[in-house]
Amino acid sequence: MSIRPYRDIVRRQSRQVMVGSVAVGGGAPISVQTMTNTLTADAEATIAQIRRCEEAGVDIIRVSCPDEDSTAALSRIVKASKVPIVADIHFHYKRAIEAADAGAACLRINPGNIGNADRVREVVKAAKDHGVSMRIGVNAGSLEKDLLEKYGEPCPEAMVESALDHARILQDHDFHNFKISVKASDVFLAVAAYQQLGDACDYPLHIGITEAGALRTGTVKSAIGLGSLLWAGIGDTIRVSLSAEPEEEVRVGFELLKALNLRHRGVNIVSCPSCARQQYDVIRTVEALEKRVAHITTPMTVSVIGCVVNGPGEARETDIGFTGGGNGTHQVYVAGVPHHRLKDASIVDHLAELIEKKAAEIEAAKAAGKAEDADRHRVAAE
Repeated sequence: MSIRPYRDIVRRQSRQVMVGSVAVGGGAPISVQTMTNTLTADAEATIAQIRRCEEAGVDIIRVSCPDEDSTAALSRIVKASKVPIVADIHFHYKRAIEAADAGAACLRINPGNIGNADRVREVVKAAKDHGVSMRIGVNAGSLEKDLLEKYGEPCPEAMVESALDHARILQDHDFHNFKISVKASDVFLAVAAYQQLGDACDYPLHIGITEAGALRTGTVKSAIGLGSLLWAGIGDTIRVSLSAEPEEEVRVGFELLKALNLRHRGVNIVSCPSCARQQYDVIRTVEALEKRVAHITTPMTVSVIGCVVNGPGEARETDIGFTGGGNGTHQVYVAGVPHHRLKDASIVDHLAELIEKKAAEIEAAKAAGKAEDADRHRVAAE
């Protein structure tokens, strides 16, 4: 048992599929996805957007392939991308075949709108021939007419039935290398659908609150919906859907996972909301510091607190801590203990330098550990 069982999340057990080099499900780390919003046919613009997402840490990127010009550009996009590419396909089965031929790692499809059984069979064959996985994507806004007539409205039962019906289509073609999503813009509907689907099958689940809104409102809705699911152990890969640049979706996705202790990337800044007790401008300091250390990918925690009420206690739990003190003189903590004092003028620069130094130390220790492991394996092999 963990020493802090209240922090433990027991993840739903699922089978594992591969999206290129990224494992999804089966206990693999929860991956973060986004989707480009450039014209896919404009390979140069799409690749530039993918680069920004890669810098933000994205694991998987989806691109829409609505026409032949898009799939024609896909081969160049796939070759330029450092992360696996998912081709988003609707209605035309030939686009799915072309995307598989172009090197897509996964096809996001709805088997029910691809066409007749022969066309589905051709798509499955292309996926098998190229080692491509699939995602069955069910959306509350585009449920089948017969299910809407049966249930009267989009509801969890209708979404799960749609997902399992589509899963059976692939299963009937002896294809099992797929994950499933049941997205809705209604947080309650999406969460309930994923909960029911999680109980009904063992396929990996791609979770998301679709069409969540702009950066602030969409982040809040996604935090509620995805946070609820992830806390319950449901979800193997996530996409935060925002009316914002794709790299913002990636950043929010990682922050969600960091908050739940499910993934760690970059600097986690613990900061107070500030009040009349603050001994320096906490809000502006944190804003500036976040920008200064945004390039750091090494996981660490930094506390930036305005006064001594909670500052020392928070600092004890962080790699680097900073607490406001009187007369413009503040306390810096390293590894939880007081280390030195600091004047107002150089707060951001000084903390950024300490964080960069700590990141370098952590990475050096990792490299040394890997070298020692390699030496032990070499000696054992000899």
